[in-house]
Amino acid sequence: MESASQDINLNSPNKGLLSDTMTDVPVDNTAHARTSAPEGLTEAEEEELRSELAKVEEEIGTLRQVLAAKERHCGELKRKLGLTTFDGLKQNLSKSWHDVQVSNAYTKTSEKLGEWNEKVTQSELYLSASSTLEDWNEKLTQSEAYKKTQETLSQAGQKTSAALSNVGSVISRKLGDMRNSTTFKSFEDRVGTIKSKVVGSRENSTDPHSPTGSGDKSPQDNAPF
Repeated sequence: MESASQDINLNSPNKGLLSDTMTDVPVDNTAHARTSAPEGLTEAEEEELRSELAKVEEEIGTLRQVLAAKERHCGELKRKLGLTTFDGLKQNLSKSWHDVQVSNAYTKTSEKLGEWNEKVTQSELYLSASSTLEDWNEKLTQSEAYKKTQETLSQAGQKTSAALSNVGSVISRKLGDMRNSTTFKSFEDRVGTIKSKVVGSRENSTDPHSPTGSGDKSPQDNAPF
């Protein structure tokens, strides 16, 4: 019954041992396996570094827990405010772009591009090409072919305007001649005669004193009912 008296205290360095037959298994009480001190470090310096490492790892764990709690709280606030995932994504993209713009790499790249642009615009090749293009443009605008083309286009525009004006005048004159022609006047006379006949017949049919309006009808026909 010696195993019954085995120490099962969780704080005991021998916790978990079920029999004395396992006492030959070495138990390391330290968190990290001891190794020989690195070259150039004393045992005291090594112990100090290990202690600092343990503190840093503990701080990292604490910070992770705090960060997880902050993220949960942030999610609850966004849910209460009605912010969607798309809003968060847009905000993250804006922040990322702002971080890129203020980053050293972006700033250096912009400066380099500005320097290259200045160097290119101030280079002899660029200045020579610009001067050559200006010379070509000046020669082209001062050439006889260019001037003739401009004159031709100007004359064509003037002729088109004059032609349109002449067409309008011709149409107006033709309409005036047509109105003053014998055929058109004869047509107007006929229309006037037909109109007078129609109006006169309507007046005769509605006149109560007209002999044709009441002479042939019986008194019963003239009765109101």
